[in-house]
Amino acid sequence: MSPKTVLITGCSSGIGRCVAAGLAKRGYRVFASARKAEDVRMLEAEGLESVQLDLADSASIHRAVNEVLARSGGALYGLFNNGGYGQAGAVEDLRREVLREQFETNLFGTVELTNLVIPAMRAQGCGRIVLNSSVLGLVAMPYRGAYIASKYALEGIADALRLELRGSGINVSLIEPGPIESRFRANSFAAFRRNIDAVHSEHHDKYLAMERRLAKQGAAVPFTLPPEAVLSKVVHALESARPKVRYRVTVPTHLFALLKRILPGRWMDSLLAAVGGDGSK
Repeated sequence: MSPKTVLITGCSSGIGRCVAAGLAKRGYRVFASARKAEDVRMLEAEGLESVQLDLADSASIHRAVNEVLARSGGALYGLFNNGGYGQAGAVEDLRREVLREQFETNLFGTVELTNLVIPAMRAQGCGRIVLNSSVLGLVAMPYRGAYIASKYALEGIADALRLELRGSGINVSLIEPGPIESRFRANSFAAFRRNIDAVHSEHHDKYLAMERRLAKQGAAVPFTLPPEAVLSKVVHALESARPKVRYRVTVPTHLFALLKRILPGRWMDSLLAAVGGDGSK
């Protein structure tokens, strides 16, 4: 029996790289994609099949899907939409093009990729689509508005897609991690420095604290888990006869999901402001 084929985005480091290696060890045929050619070569050197895929580039998405389907004989069992980044900065400092760039990768590219693989899954009568969201797809914190908006949108579109695919044999699940060991902070810091005029912002003082957090080495917050914590959820989403709609990872995600249900809105705002109000946490 041929191994089940899975395509994963954002495999250059962190969650994507861990999940790609972990699924390969479980016997899946993994196509680990990355945005940069040098990362594709690195993944291939580690023994993984890899394709170049830039979620902000429609042509790149089409080329990658065509290549994967050609190499797999048109069979694709799973898609793990992991690729993305976090644009830090106050909402009032987000230029239109910066917000669009965040959505091109975190939402538009992810949806386009998903839509391209659905026909192959329909043809075989089964498939698993897993989307990596965030605790910030459940609750909001200051100075993360672009990223939060993209994840809230991803949650909504995943819910709609899941309902639309009922009866097709294709299951849709969301992973909602809290703090995970990865290059997320480093990438977020690079995007912040590239796109936000911190010097002339009304939030300049708060940005100084935020920059210290983003530049910090090691675990940024308590309860940070290794990426293997996400791998175990992806495995369940791919292999369970009844995959969950949502998989929450880390203590903060479980806690905030509970508190959002039981606390009044103003109380929740006060808590979230205390946890991350100056961007330093």
